[in-house]
Amino acid sequence: MNEWVLFTIGIFIGGIIGVMTIAVVSAGKSADLYREIQDLRTQRKLLKEELLKKQPSKLRPRKYRKKNV
Repeated sequence: MNEWVLFTIGIFIGGIIGVMTIAVVSAGKSADLYREIQDLRTQRKLLKEELLKKQPSKLRPRKYRKKNV
């Protein structure tokens, strides 16, 4: 009977430690993904601003030559 109690306690402790390990690993991965998303949003914003800056401005009126007849 004593062996079954120790076995059951071992299974519970092992399960809890396993779940905690998986949670810590997945939290680190999700933090990396969120950081990458922020970097990509910042890059998109900067590229968008650069594109809006490069729109052609209004052309200067042309100077016409006087005709010498």
